[in-house]
Amino acid sequence: MVLDGLKPERVFYYFERLCGIPHGSGNCKAISEYCISVAEQLGLEYITDEHHNVIIKKEASNGYESSKSVILQGHLDMVCEKENDCNIDFLTDGLELKVSGDLVSANGTTLGADNGIAVAMVLAILEDNSLEHPAIEALFTTDEETGMFGAIGLNPANLQGRALINIDSENEGVFTVGCAGGARAEIGLNLGKEAVSGKFYKIRISGLIGGHSGAEIDKGRLNANIVLGNFLNSLTFDFNIISIDGGLKDNAIPRESECIICYNGDLNLSEIATAYADEIRVETDNKLSITVMQTTASVDGFSIADSNTIVKLLCDVPNGIQAMSEDIEGLVETSLNLGILKTTDCGVHISFAVRSAKNICKEELLKKLKAIAENHGGEYADYGHYPAWEYRKDSPLIDKMVSVYKAMYSKDPVVETIHAGLECGILSDKLQNLDAVSIGPDMWDIHTPRERISVSSVERLYEFLIKLLSSM
Repeated sequence: MVLDGLKPERVFYYFERLCGIPHGSGNCKAISEYCISVAEQLGLEYITDEHHNVIIKKEASNGYESSKSVILQGHLDMVCEKENDCNIDFLTDGLELKVSGDLVSANGTTLGADNGIAVAMVLAILEDNSLEHPAIEALFTTDEETGMFGAIGLNPANLQGRALINIDSENEGVFTVGCAGGARAEIGLNLGKEAVSGKFYKIRISGLIGGHSGAEIDKGRLNANIVLGNFLNSLTFDFNIISIDGGLKDNAIPRESECIICYNGDLNLSEIATAYADEIRVETDNKLSITVMQTTASVDGFSIADSNTIVKLLCDVPNGIQAMSEDIEGLVETSLNLGILKTTDCGVHISFAVRSAKNICKEELLKKLKAIAENHGGEYADYGHYPAWEYRKDSPLIDKMVSVYKAMYSKDPVVETIHAGLECGILSDKLQNLDAVSIGPDMWDIHTPRERISVSSVERLYEFLIKLLSSM
């Protein structure tokens, strides 16, 4: 086992086994069954449902019988992103882990520490009968990354606790106490194809950093789908689009995008592409590359008029930060990410992750997308709505966690609200008077193949959790 010897040993024991189980969003049955098998081995009560959510319950240790129960929560699914030369099949294969100094990552893929490390920590806590703690309800939800569908479908009657520690943040020493709400939005252009003739060119956008569409939307990173649309719009000649595709997840900023076009004439697109890349390249994405190569295509293409519609739509839809908070300096209030662009049998389909700390602003942005879609003759839909998680000023849980943290580290933690979405908003709606805080170890570049996690940070956070539970 690659992670043998890392501490806390049982945390990384469970984490490595979780990484060996395919568990992308929509494919959580196996990992859910693994958690159930652990509960059975430990002789603990558990509840599961049709969404493959799992609740595992452990009674209070001696002396804590009168303490109020606490919910420890994480999600079972991961974002599945990989490098082009990686042969792993996320539906059937586990991850190939590696250790470099203090960091754990995966070969060519996302690591899934978001949020596998939370599940591993909680399983290790459930296993350890030497710990002092109140009654624990371990809540593992599913399909968080694609719309928080597990949390949405959760039956609140199965949970008695009203203090929830969510372990789905990425910065040690930061206590998250509020987050944006959001939704998924889709636009479809139903377009036919026709026979085309001319020379075929493949245009590829690559070299971008990408990242989490909430936590890293403020980093100034380029979106490959938007870059491609703007580049096509800059061309001064008519062409047919044969195919156009970019991005795999609407909540990950696309790192790559490509299209094949047909042009009935001769041109040197490579020079045009290089000059355009040099013009728009930014410091945060200084490895931007726009390459063009002549290729062959035996399929029909979209008409010139329909090709123009596709390009204009990509240029007209908003993307990135739409508004900053008026109340909290530096906090993004409203944003969206054009995460998926793909050619379908009946046209072109694009998907967005939309976020806002204000529900009214979220709805206004969705209305804007709908109007743009209809203006271009497209179909529109939104789904997977989840509410904003509003900061609770009178929080005994925050007070307790801050007190324990200061006692352990002789400094104050950072207490903040964030733009990324967390399940705490949905759970707060379901569980009346829920007191919730989100924490996590140091992680970087989640939702990308560069994702990595700090071993020493995991150890410190685990020690903090154990100390916190013993003080509750």
